[in-house]
Amino acid sequence: MQRKIIYLYNPISGTSKKDSFLKLIEKETKYQEIPYCLYTTNAAGNYDELKDIIEYEHYTDVVMMGGDGTINKATQELRSTGVQFGILPVGSGNGLARAAGIPVKLKSALALIFSGTAKPIDAFMLNNQYACMLSGIGFDAQVAHGFANKATRGLLTYTQQSIINYFKAHPYQFEIEIDAFNFFTEAFFISIANSNQFGNNFTIAPEASLSDGLLDIVIVQKMNKAKLPFALLKQIRGNNKLQELVDDLGSKNILYFQTSSLKIKNLKLAPLHLDGDPAETMEEINIRIIPNAFQLICP
Repeated sequence: MQRKIIYLYNPISGTSKKDSFLKLIEKETKYQEIPYCLYTTNAAGNYDELKDIIEYEHYTDVVMMGGDGTINKATQELRSTGVQFGILPVGSGNGLARAAGIPVKLKSALALIFSGTAKPIDAFMLNNQYACMLSGIGFDAQVAHGFANKATRGLLTYTQQSIINYFKAHPYQFEIEIDAFNFFTEAFFISIANSNQFGNNFTIAPEASLSDGLLDIVIVQKMNKAKLPFALLKQIRGNNKLQELVDDLGSKNILYFQTSSLKIKNLKLAPLHLDGDPAETMEEINIRIIPNAFQLICP
């Protein structure tokens, strides 16, 4: 079947560098003799018109030129059309692209669009909210809320927000239910991970796979705050192995396990983020995996 590509990009996100890359996209896609069009994103993530274009003009690929927020909205709205997705990573963290092995250099990422193979990628639901990378409740969500309000993005701004919020951080109370097993915990944050990282190669769930039908859950429990950076460093380095909750619940600062579904009662209304974007928090969160949610072009 003849490929036909829609390049989805943010018209106000960039600079002359973005404009020169759009010219490169057009040049290289014409060289490949692949029909294409350029289509702009919108902040609301409403792509009803684009769905119609895909259906009536038989587009096969949507290539997202953006960060994790763009990927979240585009895959959520367009995965039902059956297109395969590609990523040209121009976000501040590019967590999904990095987890999938997609180059962060744009010329290399564009070459992959033409040479790569589409593979199934899982997603997950938090009540009726969609996510496909990494969501969280607590400290990391508070960082996301602060980060979203800053005029400048990038690793430096994220690091600054992390440091500021570290000094304000306090544990929240949660009740966790997995199958028939319930337990209470006080935790600084809970990460629900399909992708293995927040972005910028900051890996919170080292064993996470994009396509194993499981979510990696990381619960950073209450501890002396002076110990928190060292416990997180151990987790990031992959020194914490996947655990059996019954055995490790009372003896570990960080709980790390896998499941296809769980329920979290957010007893103190800790803040929430979905794939790095701040979201309205919820009192009770039912989380379930969506296996093979969409197809992504990967190495």
